Amino acid sequence: MVWDWKSSDATAASYIQKAKADFAKKHPGVTVEFVAQPFDQYYTLLGAAIQSSTGPDVMLFNGGGQIRDRVDSLLPIDQYVAEDRQRLAGWEAFGKDGKIYAAPVTLQGHPIYYNKTLYEKAGLDPASPPKTWDEFIGDCAAIKKATGAKCFALGNKEGIGIQFFLSGLGSGILTPQEYDDWIAGKRDWTSPDVKRVFTLWKEVNDLGLNNDGANSTAMFNDAFAVFNSGKAAHIIGLMSDIGHWKDFSEFLGADKVGVMNAPVVTDGASPNLPYDGGIGYAVAKWAKDPKLAADMVRSLTTTDALTSFYSDAGAIASDTTIDVSQGPAAVGTIVPEIKSGKPALHVALSSKTIDLMGRLSQKLLSGSATVDEVVEQLAASDRAS
Repeated sequence: MVWDWKSSDATAASYIQKAKADFAKKHPGVTVEFVAQPFDQYYTLLGAAIQSSTGPDVMLFNGGGQIRDRVDSLLPIDQYVAEDRQRLAGWEAFGKDGKIYAAPVTLQGHPIYYNKTLYEKAGLDPASPPKTWDEFIGDCAAIKKATGAKCFALGNKEGIGIQFFLSGLGSGILTPQEYDDWIAGKRDWTSPDVKRVFTLWKEVNDLGLNNDGANSTAMFNDAFAVFNSGKAAHIIGLMSDIGHWKDFSEFLGADKVGVMNAPVVTDGASPNLPYDGGIGYAVAKWAKDPKLAADMVRSLTTTDALTSFYSDAGAIASDTTIDVSQGPAAVGTIVPEIKSGKPALHVALSSKTIDLMGRLSQKLLSGSATVDEVVEQLAASDRAS
């Protein structure tokens, strides 16, 4: 049995079908059942299954804290996926203590997308997006004057917006050494640059650069709708199969969706594409036939299956051999950045600290907490994790 939240999606139908077909060739007569759970309840349901050790043999996870917090219930799959290590990217998000617990299906990152049409209407060159924060703010002012559009589309009703903000803009705020230290777990929460992330989060909202009511706007999918409707010029989006180049292209036109690096806020910062393994399938520790379950995971990460996921859903798949040369400009901008990209900042945090950051980010926007208070609480949570 396989649990996920994707197999019921129409855009994932051909991907799942090809994975099933590949598995059937290897194991004729073996029945595979996919159970698509609602995403908003997924980890609660999975937690109950884990406690009873009677859940699925194979299960889908987001990379980062969600899987790392649950590795005690999973089997390391290093021995089964050795042949796939070079072909697939994003393994780090599914590992802990030197062991791999899931095979990456997609790469999840946080590119800054922008609406080229709004740039054109403001007399700006859409082929040359701003490189510094001051230039960025200036362009946003020009766009608002010409079109009335806000600078950012933001949804923080679930506390998710701060994750996108931290990872999407962080490489323009932290120095390269601070960035690497953060990912390595040596996070200095007293650093002025770390504080600057949260100060900027509040400043952007206080200056009216976000859409109105960011704390009451859901990221999925109300914030995306703000961007798609041309009411905001930029959005820190995704690379997986939602809130990404393909979704935006359907509304704005494929040639009107731009991708830019984080504008430089701090001298010495080196903007990069923040990405990790997005989603990946893991094997439960209680699986009666671990090799069989691992073969299902491998079928879910074949080049053929992942090519369908890219074509139909628009996901930037983990398979580095997929040809994207005929894709739109946005894809052509994202994919080459993968080689020099770095892990996303929020993924390095535990799920408990991420949840706390979401709640505190809402307080920052509402004015009921200060930056110093927020950073102090996050530091304590991070140390405890």
